[in-house]
Amino acid sequence: MNLLEAMRIYVRVVERGSISSAARDLNIGQPAASERIERLEKHLGCRLLLRSARAFNCTPEGVTFYEHSRKILGAVEQAVAEVSNDGQILRGTIRIAAPHCFGETVVPEALTRVRAAWPELNLELVLNDRIVDLVTEGVDISFRLGQLGEGAFVARQLGQVGRILVAAPGYLSQHGPVTGPGDLANHPFIRVQGMFGTEQLPLRHVASVVESAPIHTAIKTSHWRPMYEMILSGVGIGVLEEPACVDALLDGRLVRILPQFDVLPFELNVLTQAQRPVPRRVRMVVTMLKTCIPEIVGRVRVDCDEATGCLDVLPDDDVSTLLKSPLRA
Repeated sequence: MNLLEAMRIYVRVVERGSISSAARDLNIGQPAASERIERLEKHLGCRLLLRSARAFNCTPEGVTFYEHSRKILGAVEQAVAEVSNDGQILRGTIRIAAPHCFGETVVPEALTRVRAAWPELNLELVLNDRIVDLVTEGVDISFRLGQLGEGAFVARQLGQVGRILVAAPGYLSQHGPVTGPGDLANHPFIRVQGMFGTEQLPLRHVASVVESAPIHTAIKTSHWRPMYEMILSGVGIGVLEEPACVDALLDGRLVRILPQFDVLPFELNVLTQAQRPVPRRVRMVVTMLKTCIPEIVGRVRVDCDEATGCLDVLPDDDVSTLLKSPLRA
């Protein structure tokens, strides 16, 4: 039997938690993947997986074999890369996870650049707003916004993704302007589930502490796109990530509310698995992402600032008046 190929299948099965998912990732049939695992167990003379009707668990021997297999496969890949005729050629598949909004608005341009640099590299983009465990999900690279959470990973900070409180001009002309944070609760707020669940919107003046403004959530969605469309249609107000609303701000379909206040941005990190060795293709792609992602996000921020006419400085009297606005119902 081809032991390396069997190890590769086994590692992906463990990481994906499903033989069918691993088979799809590796572009083989599920019966073939199952047969390879069974032959591997027979070859080793022990059970690697304890199967049930709906799931499986690794035996102690299976955990040990998985850990060593990952290291062996990484070492083989690194050895091949270092002695290949063209060290700049990257092959294989990289599985990348990202939150929905960031993954739909920023990541495609970055992956276009990656493919232009290494056209023989295969990329898989997985979008999910929940925190993805790199090992159990079989992910090589993950973008994470906000808190890092727990897990075994190496994080590299890429900067911040700004967020903007916006409304459609038609909505404001019909319902009146928002002149201070205390006015926000009088307007229907549209948000993604999990964001601002305390009905308090943290706002910060560029030269002041964070203030919590009460909001009234009228609509919650599980995805950013319906929120965007409803805000654009004048249903209510809400907070959008800068890459999601930059075009609408530039052409006037959306306007910024309370430009003298900032909604706290998301910290942006790129994560890789903590296990060593990290495949060469992952290391090289992360190096490119560390350059191009901040460039893309920075360009968006400049466009947003130009579109919204951000105020960097306010007279002291104006700042005092705004900060004294009633912030709690």
